Amino acid sequence: MTAVSTEIPQRRELVTELPGPRSRELAERRSAAVAAGVGSVMPVYVARAGGGIVEDVDGNRLIDLGSGIAVTSVGSAAPRVVEGVRQQVGESTHTCFMVTPYEGYVDVCEKLAEVTPGDHAKKSALFNSGAEAVENAVKIARYATGRQAVVAVDHAYHGRTNLTMALTAKAMPYKKGFGPFASDVYRVPTSYPFRDPEGMTGEQAAQRAILAADKAIGADQIAAVIIEPIQGEGGFIVPAPGFLSALAAWCKDNGIVFIADEVQSGFCRTGAWFASDHEDVVPDLVTTAKGIAGGLPLAAVTGRAELMDAVHGGGLGGTYGGNPVACAAALGAIETMEAEDLAGRAREIETIIGDRLRELQATNPAIGDVRGRGAMMAVEVVKPGTKEPDAELTAAAAKRCHEQGVIALTCGTYGNVLRLLPPLVISDDLLREGLDVLADALSPKG
Repeated sequence: MTAVSTEIPQRRELVTELPGPRSRELAERRSAAVAAGVGSVMPVYVARAGGGIVEDVDGNRLIDLGSGIAVTSVGSAAPRVVEGVRQQVGESTHTCFMVTPYEGYVDVCEKLAEVTPGDHAKKSALFNSGAEAVENAVKIARYATGRQAVVAVDHAYHGRTNLTMALTAKAMPYKKGFGPFASDVYRVPTSYPFRDPEGMTGEQAAQRAILAADKAIGADQIAAVIIEPIQGEGGFIVPAPGFLSALAAWCKDNGIVFIADEVQSGFCRTGAWFASDHEDVVPDLVTTAKGIAGGLPLAAVTGRAELMDAVHGGGLGGTYGGNPVACAAALGAIETMEAEDLAGRAREIETIIGDRLRELQATNPAIGDVRGRGAMMAVEVVKPGTKEPDAELTAAAAKRCHEQGVIALTCGTYGNVLRLLPPLVISDDLLREGLDVLADALSPKG
């Protein structure tokens, strides 16, 4: 078990009702100052966080099973991240890499070439968010191939900008009322083992997707296929073995850029550095963000050098992309992952969560499926005896967790998936306690 370096006591403790009085005061201020379209899962306001605990402004300590949506994998305020940021803030906070470059940006790109899948020559460009990374990956693919069409899959989530909304499958809350969207984006079926026809293999699911793309577009018109190796917002869907490799092989045979969106699944989250590694798939381009920098905004596109170099000078960039403070944080986060073997720790977490969830599944007919890898695990909630999604029970279970001081998140096209994304530095005891609360929340009497 990884040692937790934090001054916050690593135990759940509720000293007020949730939300407490200070959080309620802040909620009133928020209602007057913050746009209503910005939502929050829980009505508590955070004072500090570390290890597996989030402490609110009223002194309540909550078990963190969300990591800020897979961002604080190394823990919030991780020592190496904090030290790197402190040093960099004292030296410079910004010059813009496109004006006067700096070493930290180069350091991060070198590390990305080292840890991303494949041993080919790679280069990177740094940005601010996962959506921005995805947009630039599509730009690179279109420029390099001279083609326009981009293929995404069912249940995909790629962001909230105009192009990434077009790539995203779920309308509410991500797309409703925000169109028209970017053109030349097409959707094909994916591999969803729990809901696919019984016995469908990964190779068969891939052929279904390939046939749909060929019929609708034609392989010679497709610039890129983009896919999350494990889908995030769509429901933590792990494709059947062979699906990703067959799709990647078809792309290679037809000059199509295969883009792996590893924004949520990357950086040790799934028990390997990247989810693509589990299937021995080497993408042409990889998009990253979230866990890359310990909580600071940073994202990247990393890929084959010839693709990354295809774009004309000045065609990639942005004022804040690869900010020096964020780069320092990323170097601290990656050093932590290496030094503490957080990929190995994610595999330990998978065993603890998986064993407990499957134990629950054996006695709770509302748990239709248990799936995931590493510290990216989920349960799909259904109406007993069917595969009909039960979004109402899912929301109620998450609310019960919140009331008991456990941060739990939902996701899924049908709103019926509870997802678990604990920090990779959470202790076994806290993790098991959080699972106890979740089990009770899912029980019929919960």
